[in-house]
Amino acid sequence: MSVEYEVVIGLEVHTELKTKTKIFCSCPTEFGSEENTHVCPVCLGLPGVLPVLNKRVLEFAVRTGLALDCQIAGFSKFDRKNYFYPDLPKAYQISQYDLPICYHGCLEIEIGGAAKKIGITRIHMEEDAGKLVHDGATINTSAYSLGDYNRAGVPLLEIVSEPDLRSPEEARIYLEKLKAILEYIDVSDVKMEEGSLRCDANISLRPQGAKTLGTKAEIKNMNSFKALQKALEYEIERQRKILEKGGRIIQETRTWDDAQGVTASMRSKEEAHDYRYFPDPDLVPLVVDPQWVKEIKDSLPELPDTKRKRLTSEMALPDYDARIITGSKALADFFDRVVAGYNEPKTVSNWMMGELLRLLNAKGIEIDKCKVTPENFAALLQIQADGTISGTMAKTVFEEMFSTGQDPALIIREKGLVQISDEGILAGVIDKVIAANPQSVADYKAGKEKTLGSLVGQVMKETKGQANPRIVNKLLKEKLPLFPA
Repeated sequence: MSVEYEVVIGLEVHTELKTKTKIFCSCPTEFGSEENTHVCPVCLGLPGVLPVLNKRVLEFAVRTGLALDCQIAGFSKFDRKNYFYPDLPKAYQISQYDLPICYHGCLEIEIGGAAKKIGITRIHMEEDAGKLVHDGATINTSAYSLGDYNRAGVPLLEIVSEPDLRSPEEARIYLEKLKAILEYIDVSDVKMEEGSLRCDANISLRPQGAKTLGTKAEIKNMNSFKALQKALEYEIERQRKILEKGGRIIQETRTWDDAQGVTASMRSKEEAHDYRYFPDPDLVPLVVDPQWVKEIKDSLPELPDTKRKRLTSEMALPDYDARIITGSKALADFFDRVVAGYNEPKTVSNWMMGELLRLLNAKGIEIDKCKVTPENFAALLQIQADGTISGTMAKTVFEEMFSTGQDPALIIREKGLVQISDEGILAGVIDKVIAANPQSVADYKAGKEKTLGSLVGQVMKETKGQANPRIVNKLLKEKLPLFPA
């Protein structure tokens, strides 16, 4: 009899904070600079130096904790996490262990139409390690690695979930939601492709109904939603096959090989005592003023769930539209600014989810790189609503705006795209089309109403797409009454 297994997943998410300087020194945090140019004696761990906490890091940590419904510790401290690896020049990492700044929070996700709360065990501050540049495709296939310490000392938050996730899909949805919240509260640029948001996943299997957790494997440093879900799916099958054959899961750290679509063993998994944590003697404990915490809480912006509810309740958008728009803070802000200039939320939503996202995806760019300003977008929609241009013309103008960033009125003037709504002018064109299409006219009069579309198309062709289709339809019906049935 085969055993049914329950999947148990917990995520450890590391996000780089968007401070101008590092957590314990004044070196810049700018990404993409020449190797080992943003370093100093402090972040290189040279003897005799003393770290000094960047207050902005503490503020961002508290801000994140409040957004994730955490308790904020009134007393907190830093610890040394000891391990020997070439990405840590000091041979220890300054982190937090038993007294983190935030604890006991939660994040609500929606799975299968039902809400589910995922516990947040803790959020703690720490410094990032340096980056090893491998000469091969992966760490396992490299003959040597080079060390770049620009990233050493960049401030990180580690957000640790409870083992409440039960599928790779839930893990992906949780990470997507967490990314959106971090973006909304403006503590991180969450650029996964640059390593600003990275995820480690702890995963184990246990027989259905069992209370104790199975032996876990940790999959390190996944930097995309797709990689997270695929790595977990692979690992579930790997562990399942071992267990079904009567084997034993080894507690270990594994890496995800995206090219091969497999996880591979890196090293045995360390326990907390292996890191020999102890309080950092160079940093004083943190005593956080409750009034300061209240001020940070009062300054929190509208979060994704609140914004989504506002769009559905106050603007009557369908929930699907609201979810897409609020999935990105930049997209949601863009929507609000367009609606401020053209107060028809559903029309704005249709255009954004249709034309705007289509062009952004085709070009592979984000909304913040879009040349179309919200004000010009609103102006285009108003011009169309006024009847100056047709819907087809508006799409043509929008594509030009997307390419050039030009004002819609200027594009319309330069391309001669003004819609013809003068009934006298259109009547002459319609008479010409009726005379040239006797069979279509006869079919329409005989009751084949779909034929009217063909005649409208001919009028649009004659006017090079500039005729107002609503008026063309009206005039054709007046000139060609249907025979009584």
